[in-house]
Amino acid sequence: MTSVPLLSMNLPRHVAIIMDGNGRWAQARDLPRIEGHRRGVTTVRTVTEMASELELDALTLYCLSSENWKRPQAELDFLMHLLQQYLVEERRTIRDQNMRLRFIGRRDRLSDEVLKEIAKTQAVSENNTGTELVLAVDYGGRDELTRMTRQLAQQVRDGERSIDEITESLVDESLDTAGLPDVDLMIRTGGDIRISNYLLWQISYAELYFTPKCWPEFERDDFQAALDEFAGRQRRFGGLNVGA
Repeated sequence: MTSVPLLSMNLPRHVAIIMDGNGRWAQARDLPRIEGHRRGVTTVRTVTEMASELELDALTLYCLSSENWKRPQAELDFLMHLLQQYLVEERRTIRDQNMRLRFIGRRDRLSDEVLKEIAKTQAVSENNTGTELVLAVDYGGRDELTRMTRQLAQQVRDGERSIDEITESLVDESLDTAGLPDVDLMIRTGGDIRISNYLLWQISYAELYFTPKCWPEFERDDFQAALDEFAGRQRRFGGLNVGA
């Protein structure tokens, strides 16, 4: 097991990752794109294991965006199969690592088979007290904010609350991530430097870390490097450092 350098004892509470580059990794090796997704599951195991060891509060993984439905149907079918397989095969590991599973995003476009495995894995991990493993599936930041706005508008229209009650805290409590700390560190693999409609509210003051490495080749040392860089950054949240 890789030891954790002292520098990274200043850990983020919540890490969010955009797992990008699966298809490009595969194509660079003359493999089908789906092989990149399959290999990416190994990296998921690596980072979830490390998050559990470090006792992070939350680890959120961008599995499928709302925009990903534009991809070829064969690739989407494989991604859903891979998700279902992951939930079955990793269920015991998630439980034994004291992790709790949460899903964020829409559920109305997911199959009954996937929803069933989600429910089973959440049930076996619901009493765990360690890292919360959050899988963002059919998720988009704008969609989440739109759904939240509609919900609060409906409550105001029905007389359940007044407009004056709508505060930042209430918005936070009305999002899919209610109860989680804001994202401290957002990592994106694959070389692109953008956030791709990911956790738009939650990353307001997150530290951003981009790496050219594709997700299937992102290893423990790479995760450690991101944590080390986070530990060395000064976070001011709009204020000034003492003495600045």
